[in-house]
Formats: sequence, C-alpha cells, structure tokens
Amino acid sequence: MVSGRRGVEWGCGAARCGLRGTSTTERARGSWEDGHSPDRAGDFTYSPQRSSSSPNVPMDEVDKILIRSLRLCGTEIPEDVDSLRQFTTELIVESVVQCLRVINPGVGNGISHVLPPGMSARFRIGMSLAQACQDLGYQGELGYQTFLYSSEPDIRRLLIFLVEKLPRDATEDTDQPAGKTGVLQRAIAARIKAQLSLPWVPPLCRTPSLQLAQGSWRMLRFHVQPLVLVGEKDAAGQKICPELQEYYQKYLLPVCEQPTHPAFLAASLLERNMADLSGVQEWESEWKSQGLASRLSAEEYRLRKRQRLQKRVQEQLRQCSQRLAEAQHTPGTSLDLAGMLKSFVAGGEDALTKGSRFTHTEKFTFKPEAERLASQLQASAESQPSSKKNEQDILAEQQQEMETLQQQLDGLTAKIEEVGADIRKLNLSMAQVDDEMKQTQLGSEEKDSVLKIKKQALDLLPDAENNLAKLQMVVESSAQRIVHLASQWEKHRVPLIEQHRQLKKLYDHRELESSRRFADIKELHDRIRAGADEAKRKEELHRQLIAEYESLPKDVSRAAYTQRILEIVGNIKKQKEEITKILSDTKDLQKEINSLTGKLERTFAVTDELVFKDAKQDESVRKAYKYLAALHENCLQLIETIEDTGTIMREIRDLEEQIETETTKKTLSNLEKIMEDYRAIKQENASLLTRAKES
Repeated sequence: MVSGRRGVEWGCGAARCGLRGTSTTERARGSWEDGHSPDRAGDFTYSPQRSSSSPNVPMDEVDKILIRSLRLCGTEIPEDVDSLRQFTTELIVESVVQCLRVINPGVGNGISHVLPPGMSARFRIGMSLAQACQDLGYQGELGYQTFLYSSEPDIRRLLIFLVEKLPRDATEDTDQPAGKTGVLQRAIAARIKAQLSLPWVPPLCRTPSLQLAQGSWRMLRFHVQPLVLVGEKDAAGQKICPELQEYYQKYLLPVCEQPTHPAFLAASLLERNMADLSGVQEWESEWKSQGLASRLSAEEYRLRKRQRLQKRVQEQLRQCSQRLAEAQHTPGTSLDLAGMLKSFVAGGEDALTKGSRFTHTEKFTFKPEAERLASQLQASAESQPSSKKNEQDILAEQQQEMETLQQQLDGLTAKIEEVGADIRKLNLSMAQVDDEMKQTQLGSEEKDSVLKIKKQALDLLPDAENNLAKLQMVVESSAQRIVHLASQWEKHRVPLIEQHRQLKKLYDHRELESSRRFADIKELHDRIRAGADEAKRKEELHRQLIAEYESLPKDVSRAAYTQRILEIVGNIKKQKEEITKILSDTKDLQKEINSLTGKLERTFAVTDELVFKDAKQDESVRKAYKYLAALHENCLQLIETIEDTGTIMREIRDLEEQIETETTKKTLSNLEKIMEDYRAIKQENASLLTRAKES
C-alpha cells in the first residue's frame, strides 16, 4: 500500500505539474506567435522553436497507479481495465466504497458496494457516498450525479483524493505482528469487529445465522486441565534427559489431544500461558528486588534458592516422619464404658500408692463412688434379662440404667474438672514458692559475700599498722603497674588506632566503590533489557517488512515505476527551464517594445512639431502633415486590430479546451443514461400507482 500510494502521489503531482506547464507554454507560444503581448502589442512578433523534449505527462501512468492502489484496497478490477476511461458506474461505486472502508471502516461498512436495481436506492447510495467524501474534506463539486453519470476528470480527482487519504502502512501497521500470526490476529480482530457491529436481537426474533452468532449454546464452562508442553529445558531450567526426550517424541500426545474434551483446550492454553507469564514476571520482580542485592549471578541465585527449598522440604518431611513414628508406637485403645471406668480406678490406685497429699485426697473423694459405679456396671453386665419379661420392661430397665449411668458420669466429669482446677491452683502456688526460693537463695549468696569481706577485715584488725603499710605498698605497686601498663598500651594503641582508621577508610572506599559498581550493574541491566526490547521490536518490524514484501505482487517492477517517475521529474525540469527561458525572452522583448514605443512617441512628437511649424508657410508641408497624422492613426488602429486578433485566438483556444473537456465528460452518454433512468423511474411510479389502486 505504501508503494502504491507514494506512486500515486508522485504520478499525480507530476501529471498536474506537467499539464500546467505544458498548457502555460502552449498558451504563451500561441500568443507570441500571433504577435500578442500581455501588456502591449506592436508590429513585432516572436516565434521561438517548439521543443520536442517536453511532452505532456500521459494520464495513463496516473490511471495505472490508481488502479493498482484500488486493487490493493480490495476492489475487483478486471485485468483488461487499464484506464479510468473504462470504468463503469458499478466499478466506480465499488472503488469509492472500498477506499472509504479502508479510511473509515465505521462509515464504509454501512454503505453497500453493489448498486441495487432500483433507481431510488441508487440515488440514496450516491448521496451517501457524496456526503462521506465531503466529510473527509473533499472540496470539489460532488453529488449523486458524480457517481451515476460520471466524467473522467471528476472521477480521477475524486479517486486521487481518496487514495491520498488512505492510511500509510508505516504508521498503521508498525505495531502489528507479521507472518501467519499477524494474519491470524488481523482476521480475529476483523471477525470480532464485524460481530460487534451487528445489533443485538432478542432471542425470539433471531434468524438462524444470528442464533449462531449471538446465541448462548456455544458458551462452555471454563475448565482447565494440565498440559505438557515440550521445550529444550524443564521448569528448573535444566536440560531434558534423553529418556524424557524419547518419551516426548514417541508417546506424548499433541497439545490439542491432551485434554479429555476439545472444549477444555482453549481454557487450558490460556491458563498455561497466564501461569508462564506470571512466573516470568515474578522472577523478574524477585531478581530486581533480591537477586541484584545478593550480588550473585542468576544461575547461582537459582541454585541457592533451590538448595534452601530442598532443605526446608527435607526438614518438613523429617518432622512428619517423626510424628508418624510416635503415633504408630502409641497403642490405640477402644474400651467400653465399664473398661474405661476400671482403667480409671486402676490408674487411681496406682497413683495413690505414691502417698502424696493430693493422691490421698483423691482416694477419699473418688474411690468409693468409682468402686460403686464399677460394681453396678459389672452387675448390670452380668445380669441377663429373663425371657419371661416382655420387651417393654426390658427397654424401660435399660433406659433407666442408662439415665443412672449418665448421671453418675456427669457427676464424675464435674468432679474431675474441679480436681483439675485444684491442680492448676496448686501448680501456680508451687511456681510462686519456687520464685521465692530463688530470690531467697540470691539474697543469702549476697550476704555470704559481704560476710566474707567483713571477716577478712576483722582478721586484719589485730596488726592494723603493719597491715595498712603492706596494703599501702600493694596499692602503690598496683598504681605503678597500672601506669606502666598504660604506657605500654599507649605505645600499642597509637599504631592500632592508625591501622583501624586506615582499614575503616579502606572499607568506606570499597563500600562506595561496590555501591557505585552495583549502580553501574543495575544501569547496565536496564540498558541490556532496553536493548533486548529494542532488538525484539526491530526483529518484529523486520519480519513484518519481509512478510509485506513477500505479499506484494512480484510481477510489478519497482525499477520501472522509479524510472517513470524520474522521467516525469526530468520532463518537468525541462519544462520549467523552457518556461523560465521563454519568460526571460518575453521580458526582454517587452523591454524592447517599450523602448521602441517610447522612441516612436518621442520621434512622432518631434516630427509633428517640426512639420506643424513648416506647415504654416508651405502648402506641400501641410499635406505631408495630414498624411503623417493619418499614418499615425492607421498604425494605432492596426495595433488595436492585432490585439483584438490575439484576444480572439486566445478565446478560441479556451473554447477548444472547454469542448475537449466536455467531450471527455461523456455528456451524450450521460444524457442517454439519464433518459433511461427517467423512463425506469416512470415505470416504477406507474407500477406503484397500480399496486396502490389494487390495494
């Protein structure tokens, strides 16, 4: 589309320039050959030689470029049509509608590209096309007659305007993918746009085709199933083993056959794609936030993360296995109520053998009731209902026994809860006693240390003077030793402080250098990412351009179009040079005419004055003066006649051009079409009147 439109722009512009230049040149040459000057005419004529190197730019070239662009828009133009002169009314309407659909699909899709048989419908389509073209900015005269009763120049101007309005591929399709994927995406977008353009129809009013498009029978539940996609690496980023590759090649089903139902395929693919995208995004965010800060490579960071996860999983498995082993070693008991009470009583007896205060209290509190309850249960278990009692008595006795047992059980449960509360209180009091004992022990230890110091002081009191002297000597020696140690420490402290400062300075420098390098690495990562995105975009654009180049017809030679355009440009340059030369010659000629005219006027004035002076004295001079005045008047009339002749010739040429223009407008054929349409409208009106009368 780009080459077609650019060719139209070049060709049409060249055609316009060529026609204008040729027309101006011919008019100027014709005027000068006839002796006509734009300002003043005289007896002088200028007839330059016509140049054979400045031919008119043929409209056939422009028509061919227009026809090729219309075919690219989707217009079905026969192969034998190579000029707009051969366009029919139906072909003109189809071309304009296809261009409108490419320029503005919302407007073009609402207009049919096929002319209906009825004249009123044709008029409506013509008015719709005229209104759509005027909305696009067409400034020329436009109406239904432009399409139904067309003329070649008007249609050419309109089609040139529409082709220039076509969207450029460089700005429209840059972001669209190329290849089969791009074609599929564009087809899907066109199908969705077509379905959205259809109005909604109630279910009871839908036709079968609308029922297929707008019905709910195609809606399916979003059911996802796991899919196995073959790749060079697995989920952990490692290469696939040969056995798994062999399984993929020989036994793995295709993706379209892996779901249990074909309706689940789209949902499964969408879910898998979304999972992959989210995984990539999570990895990028984690790498930006934690990976770069760890100062590890991507592979090392993944390896460390994998090891950490493996350790965590192993720890969880080990804990679960320990809990499972403990649960297996613990014996499970499923006793009845009597056995549970017996075990409770036995457990109570075992506990009471320790002889604590709590166990004795429990013994005196619970043992009689427990023994009584156990004896009742044993008696009830040993007693068997006699066969003489009826079933109602048996059920009543069992119900009564159950109520009694339930009451006893509730009482025991309440007592157990009370005992548990007492146990908790005793445990709390024991904890308080332990704290008090610890505090007492700490106080006693402090008092023991104070006591030892005071005892040593009391031991030194009998020989106080000697002990004070010894103590003074010990203090002085300790002070000297401290001073000596301080001097030695000062000797060691100064180099250590200096070394510490140097190390700290070196550490700060390295920290600054590492932070700077970290910032550089981060910036480098950003640049790499931006470069990768730019490379992907350029690769996509390269694939798109290759696909577009492959889709272009190979029978069209770009070199031929380029050569034609260069020839047209060369002809235009030659015409401009000739026009400039002719204009300069015209200016020189006009200057010469003006100078000669002035000289003639001055000469006539001087001659008139001299002859007029002599005419008063001599009769022959008087006659010569009359002849001079008559000659001057005749020359003026001759100049006016030449100017009128040039004007008439120019008007004749204009009329001839108008005749040629009207001839190209196919006025006679359009008039015949109008008469045929008029007769068709009369027939339609007559048929409508007969129908109205019959109804």
